[in-house]
Amino acid sequence: MMRVCHLNTCPAGVATQDPQLRAKFAGKPEHVVNFMRFIAEDVRQIMAQLGFRTIEEMVGHSERLEARKAVNHWKAKGLDFSNILYQPDVDEDVGRYCQIPQDHGLEKSLDITTLLDLCKPAIERGEKVAAEMAIQNVHRVVGTITGGELTKKWGRPGCPRTRSASSSRVLRARASAPSCPRG
Repeated sequence: MMRVCHLNTCPAGVATQDPQLRAKFAGKPEHVVNFMRFIAEDVRQIMAQLGFRTIEEMVGHSERLEARKAVNHWKAKGLDFSNILYQPDVDEDVGRYCQIPQDHGLEKSLDITTLLDLCKPAIERGEKVAAEMAIQNVHRVVGTITGGELTKKWGRPGCPRTRSASSSRVLRARASAPSCPRG
């Protein structure tokens, strides 16, 4: 299995918009859509058998699962799912899934507060940008948002290395920004 479909390079031609790769897909897009409709119908039938109308209603109802005591397979020997399927005794009003959206504080990130403005010439025109700034362990997404903007403008390879530069202190933060494109 290649696991590159998210890069728009799906070798089977299914999950890509690249015309050359899409030519490798022997079927038609309608076949994939039809397949997904069949899956959705199967899921609806199973949900109806279990007494659920929506997937949201099913979330957290591990009591509806039946763990087989003895699965006749060597890899499954000794697996105990009791801790995963455990249902704590809580009131009905306690949620079983995420009901409060997370606030990751991205608006306070170094990218939003500093780097996007600083790197604007590189992002927009491919000009050289050099900067030195302190990066601390609380800066968890350094370069990720900026890298996304670079990729939108310059594509997957990023802007040419000759057009942008970073200080050594910023380069040391590369471990914090593994998805940042080159340049």
